[in-house]
Amino acid sequence: MGLSDHLYHDRIQTNMGRRRVDGDQNKDRLSDLPECIILHILSFLRTPHAVQTCVLSTRWKHLWKRIPTLNLNSFQFRTLKIFSVFMSKVLSLRDPSTALHTFNISRRGDIEPRLLKKFLNYVYFHNIHLQELVISLHGDIGLIFSCVSSCRALTSLKLSVGPTWRDPKKTLFPKSLNLPLLTSLDLEDFAFCGDESGCAEPFLEFTKLNSLVIRSCKVIDAQILNISSETLVNLDMQNNSSLFAKIKLYAPSLCAFNYAGSHHIHNIRGCGLSSIKQVNIESVHFSASQEDALVLFSWLLDFANIESLTVTSTALQILSLVPDLFEVKLRSLHKLKSLKIDLIRIYEGSLLVLMKEAMLKKAAAKSPKEGAKLRKAFETCFEPPAIPDGMVDFLRQNSPSAEVNLTTKYPSSFNLKQIGESIKGVKINNYRSRFSMRSSSSLPRLSVRSSSSSVASAAAAKSASDAAPASAAEPASAASPNLDPCLGEKDVKSSNKDDEEKHQHNTNAPLQDNGQ
Repeated sequence: MGLSDHLYHDRIQTNMGRRRVDGDQNKDRLSDLPECIILHILSFLRTPHAVQTCVLSTRWKHLWKRIPTLNLNSFQFRTLKIFSVFMSKVLSLRDPSTALHTFNISRRGDIEPRLLKKFLNYVYFHNIHLQELVISLHGDIGLIFSCVSSCRALTSLKLSVGPTWRDPKKTLFPKSLNLPLLTSLDLEDFAFCGDESGCAEPFLEFTKLNSLVIRSCKVIDAQILNISSETLVNLDMQNNSSLFAKIKLYAPSLCAFNYAGSHHIHNIRGCGLSSIKQVNIESVHFSASQEDALVLFSWLLDFANIESLTVTSTALQILSLVPDLFEVKLRSLHKLKSLKIDLIRIYEGSLLVLMKEAMLKKAAAKSPKEGAKLRKAFETCFEPPAIPDGMVDFLRQNSPSAEVNLTTKYPSSFNLKQIGESIKGVKINNYRSRFSMRSSSSLPRLSVRSSSSSVASAAAAKSASDAAPASAAEPASAASPNLDPCLGEKDVKSSNKDDEEKHQHNTNAPLQDNGQ
C-alpha cells in the first residue's frame, strides 16, 4: 500500500468538532476537552462570537457566561441601539461568581453616557481580579479615570479616550494614577501637563512598567517629555505632536525602540539608547528639514549596540540631507546584523525639494555641465533615488556582513531589480500589490451562521483590510448576530425596528460624574 493509500485510509473527517478515524464511531473530541480548556479557547474570541460558538453544543450552552474575558466591540453591530441591547443582556446574564480578568470596550465615536456608566459600573464591581483593561471610545474622562484608578490589580492598560464633540480638546492624562502592578501601558490622544521646570513626567509612578506605547499625544506647558523607568524594555512612539521639542529618556533596560513620525522627529537625549538592540524608524513625512536630518544622525550615534535596524526609505532620504554625511566615520553600529528598508515613494513636499537641491549642488561642484544635465533631468520627471547612493554602505561600514532586506507595499512604483543590483548582497522580499489588497478587502465578513469556508473568507478579509491603505474602501459592517440563548429573535427584531428609540436601563451607579 502506497503513502497516498495510507493517507486516504487514515484521513480525518472534521465537522463541528467530530472526527472519524479508521472507521471508528463518531466521537466529539472537542467536547471531551476539560471545561477549563474550552473556556480558555473561548476567551480569545470576541464576546458575540463566543456566544455564537456556545450554540454548537448543548454542553456549551451556558459556557459563555463563565468566560473570564469580555471583548465588546460596537463595530460588529449595525447600530449602537443593537449593541446596547446585546451588551445589557450579556452583563445581566453573565455568571456573577466568575472572575473578570480582561475587559475590552471599543466604540468609534461618542457613546451614550448611560451606556458608558453601565459598562464602568460592571468593571467597578468586578475589578478585584481584573488584569487587562482596554477602553477605546469618546466619553466622560472623569468617569473613566475614576473607574480605572479603582482597578488596583491591573497589569495592562490601553486607553484611547478621545474628546466628545462638545469638548474637542485632547484628554488630559492625570498627574497621579496609582496602579502599582502595571507593566504595560498604551495611550492614544492624550495630553501630558508640564511642571514648573518645563518638563512633563506622566509615568513616574509606574515602577514596574515593561512596555510603553504613546500615540498621537502632546505635551502642554512644557518642551520636554521625561520618560524615566528602570524596568522599561519596549518603547513605542507614534505620530506624536511636534509641540514639544525633546524627549529626555532614562531607561537603562530598554531593548526595543519603535518610532513613527508623520510630521516631526523628536530630539532624544539621556540614558538608555546604548542598551537598545532593536530599532524601527517609520518616518514617512515629506515635509522634512535639515534639522530633522541632524536629529536622525544623532540617533545613529547614540544607538551604539543595536543588532536590528528597520527604516523607511524616506528616513534614509532625510538622513542624506546631513552635510558631508559619507565623510563621517561612525562610532556606532558595530553589532548590526540586520538592516531592513521599507520602500516608500515621495511625490511632493519639502523633502523632495531639499533632495533635488542637494543633488544639484553636488553635481554642480563637479562641473557646471553635470549640474545643467541633472537639472534638465529633473525637468523631465527624473526623481531622486529611493535609497540614496552609498547610504547602505555608510550604515554597514562597521558591520559589512549585516544582512540587508528590502520590502515595499508598492512594488509597481519602484525598479526593484535596479535597486537590488545597486546594493551588494540585498534581498527583496515580502512585498505585495496594493491592487490585490483592495480587491480582497471587499470580501464578506463573518456572517451570523457561517460555515467553515465563510470563516476562512472573513479571516482573509480582516487580514486584507488591516493591510490595505487608508484610501481603500471599508467593508460594510457585519449584521448583528442572533445570540440565542442570550437574545431571542423577538429581541433582535425589536431592536432593529426603531434605531432612533432611546434605550433605557436603570443603573445603580457607584460612579458619579465628578464634573471633569
